[in-house]
Amino acid sequence: FQALSSILSAGRTSRLYRQLVQEKRIATYAAGDANLHGQQKYPSLFLFFALPAPGHTNEEVLEAMDLEIERLKNEPVTVQELARVKAKAKASFVRRLSSNLGLAIRLAQQEALSDWRELFGTLDRIAAVTPQDVQRVARETFRDSNRTIAVMEPEEQGGGEEGEELK
Repeated sequence: FQALSSILSAGRTSRLYRQLVQEKRIATYAAGDANLHGQQKYPSLFLFFALPAPGHTNEEVLEAMDLEIERLKNEPVTVQELARVKAKAKASFVRRLSSNLGLAIRLAQQEALSDWRELFGTLDRIAAVTPQDVQRVARETFRDSNRTIAVMEPEEQGGGEEGEELK
């Protein structure tokens, strides 16, 4: 799930940011996160979001997001793309263990979820992820029956009477 999240929505090199912000210019920001509260216990929780650029609509942005998600489900990620994600994940994991406090926190989190010994297999699990794994998980996770969409729209500025409070 972390590889999937990183490929789709982690930072300026992610697919959503590149497509929606840099190439199509229909959004001013696009990102996502698989590290939501409960993600470690329920790892299929994902949040993707984007801010439409002026002159573009939420529907337009949602359609473009859906296209990228479908692309991930139907086309395996490239070896280079996955290698970049793996290198980033490994560096992040090692960095979090570089202090006594970081090590203690990670061991405690792992023990709360399963067994602290599993923490030491993390690098092997990262290395074992294949493009086919990412595609399979995307197909299993990103189904229409498995999602909730929230759209925020600005209130229209009404033509209320002078002195009348707009609500």
